[in-house]
Amino acid sequence: MLTWLIVLPVLAAPLGAVRLLRQRRARHALRWLLAMDLALLGGACVVLATALAGPAQASAQAATASSTNGSALISAAIAVAGASIGAAIAVAYTGAAALAALSERPEIFGRAIVIVGLAEGIAVYGLVVAILLIGKA
Repeated sequence: MLTWLIVLPVLAAPLGAVRLLRQRRARHALRWLLAMDLALLGGACVVLATALAGPAQASAQAATASSTNGSALISAAIAVAGASIGAAIAVAYTGAAALAALSERPEIFGRAIVIVGLAEGIAVYGLVVAILLIGKA
């Protein structure tokens, strides 16, 4: 990220120069335009190579430093996120339906609470799966 912040003004300066040259409409402006484009392409390739090489070296060092399984941790995060989203959607629908039913028949309060609790159980199942995955990492 730091590389991008350093190189971005360097790339913006030739862009400004090219824009000024295009406004002059001189014959040799096309040559300057092509030269600037090639310089920008070369700079972009250098920045891309630097950006792609940096995380690969950092991840290789991190992999040797720790023995945790990253895929298990990502799977645990996905399990918790998916279960939480599913539980939120389920509670939204069942809660609204339970409140509507309670407004007409207050004696079904216990059944409505059980139904909303079952919908909330989806999040608990996701949490249990995540704990099992983290335990195996």
